Amino acid sequence: MHAITNSGWVEVITGSMFSGKTEEMLRRLRRAEIAGQEVAVFTPALDDRYGEDTVGSHEGRSWEAIAIESEGEAIWDLLDHLNGEQVVAIDEANFFDSTLVEVCEYLADDGRRVVVSGLDQTYRGEPFDPVPQLMALAEYVEKFQAICAKCGEPATRNQRLVDGEPAHKDDPTILVGAEESYEARCRNCHVLRSD
Repeated sequence: MHAITNSGWVEVITGSMFSGKTEEMLRRLRRAEIAGQEVAVFTPALDDRYGEDTVGSHEGRSWEAIAIESEGEAIWDLLDHLNGEQVVAIDEANFFDSTLVEVCEYLADDGRRVVVSGLDQTYRGEPFDPVPQLMALAEYVEKFQAICAKCGEPATRNQRLVDGEPAHKDDPTILVGAEESYEARCRNCHVLRSD
């Protein structure tokens, strides 16, 4: 990415699970470091799949991160961890509440490059806030697709599984998991139980 303003900007990397969102964020961070830019990485405390203070991809790559609470004013605490870094990355934005939008705007207005990665849809196929809000205000948005686990077509949906079967539409929205709980699916193969 290149500077398009005299201030900072927001980049959103989104798509379904297993589409390479975190992998792309880590690639951008490696490039920022090669360019001599200081980087700060944050992850929601809720997501400890790769360790408490680590952002990890399904491909096995990782980056040291600072875990922060994902609700309300606690999100602003990430500012206390900054020490002049030009690039601020936030993984799993879908686990944060809408306060994250204000924090990202503040960071960009402060002249920082803000790289955010997260799901844009819930397992129900509905917008997964605050990612759609971030997409609307971002200068750059890139949406990745996975491969449908059923038919091999491009996948944009997250199929939650419970004991190998599609989840019920009334199940909780947030459930931290990976291959044991989710599959990438295309629109046609995505199933939501309502019985």
